[in-house]
Parts: sequence; structure tokens; C-alpha cells
Amino acid sequence: MRRSTIPIGLLSLAIMLCACRKNPPSPPAPKSTAYGSAIVESSGGKQIAAAGTTLPQPVVVQVNDDAGTAVAGALVVFRGPAGVSFDPPSGITDSSGQFSANVSLGGQAGRYQITASTMTKSQKTAELRVDEIALGYQQILGRRLNDQYCSRCHDPESTPERVSNYDNLEVKPHRFTEGDTLNKISDEDLLAIISHGGPALNRSPLMPPYGYTLSKSDIQALISYIRIVSDPPYQAFGEVYAQK
Repeated sequence: MRRSTIPIGLLSLAIMLCACRKNPPSPPAPKSTAYGSAIVESSGGKQIAAAGTTLPQPVVVQVNDDAGTAVAGALVVFRGPAGVSFDPPSGITDSSGQFSANVSLGGQAGRYQITASTMTKSQKTAELRVDEIALGYQQILGRRLNDQYCSRCHDPESTPERVSNYDNLEVKPHRFTEGDTLNKISDEDLLAIISHGGPALNRSPLMPPYGYTLSKSDIQALISYIRIVSDPPYQAFGEVYAQK
């Protein structure tokens, strides 16, 4: 029986090619050249996006010293629950003391609490926690219904696409983020108000009935959106924040 053999030269060449295909080593983590005493949010908190997508705007944080002056050259590290990713996950603050990262949310609808941290001169960790909101299918539908039917009166801010009617109303409607008030109203009462108008629960008649415009499932989607954007968070049964 004839045994096949591989020439030593070809074997050595194959080994070299395999070695070349290995991933290059990861670049070393950036190192601080300066240290602050606190880390604060500059922008990007409480954004809303579909679950599994990237937030519309980056999260921007700033490192300050004891006097509140921005610190350039400080290391910032972002962390979050399972499924959340950052681009980049860490880096050095710029000349304005700021560092930013694009944040992609996990696939589960809910609130995600992300953390930005920096090291102080005393080698202690200063942390900042920021909430972001991921919408599931039902909340996305609710957000569309809000944009179409509700935000003109419930949102006092005008946009190029929508002129707010808020200032023209004698009784000011609640923003859907006003958890201090709306969290005290049950889902059943919200359903009644949206379906039959404010007078259904002895509230303002300026709130018209939408029961003939929206289906019950539409109204439930709208309520689901109101609950998820509530500030402070609506304390329903189950988890408020996505799992860490």
C-alpha cells in the first residue's frame, strides 16, 4: 500500500499562510493623560429608537475637574446591558473635555441604562448613568399614532413638520412624558379618555373622542407608547429596564 506524503517545503508554506490569515492584534486601549473628578452628560440622553437600532444622535459626555472646568485627555469607558454596543466603546476626551459614542440598542423593547465612567486622580471611578428607550412593534405603532393625532396638542414644541396648538388651548394637555401625572392613571382610564374624550372621566372637554377614528388595538398601542416614554418610568408589573 502506497502512503502519500506532503513535501516539507509545501507544509511549511501552508503553515505560514495560515499564520498570515490570523486576525491582527487589537490596538492597545487608549491611556489617560489627564484626570477629572466628575463626568456629566452633554447630550444624547433619553433618546427613543426602535429596538435593535442605533440611536439618532451620539451620546456625548464631558469630564470636569473639581472647579467644573472641562478636562482634555481623560479616558472615558461606556458600558451597557447585554445587546447594547458602542462605537467606539472607549476613548480620550477632546480639547473641549468631551467624548462621544454611537449607541446601538438591544433587541428587547424597554429602557436601557448605559454607564459612562472615568478615572479620577485618586484612582476612583466617577460614573454617569444615562437612560435610553427602545421601542417594540406596538410602541412604534403608538409613536406613529401620536405623531399623527396627538402631538399637535400634547407637545408644546413646534417643528418644521408640525405647528403646535398647545399655546392656543385654555386647559394645557399633559405631555406624554409627564409620568408624575399619567402614571397615576390606569390603562383602563386612559382607554376611556382616548376613546370617549375628556368628559368620560370628568376631564377637559378639549380632549376629543377618538373611538370612531382609532381601533381598540390602536389605542392600546398608543397607551403602550405613553407608558414607555414616561418620566419617571411607569412602574408596571415586570421589568422596567432591560436586563443587565
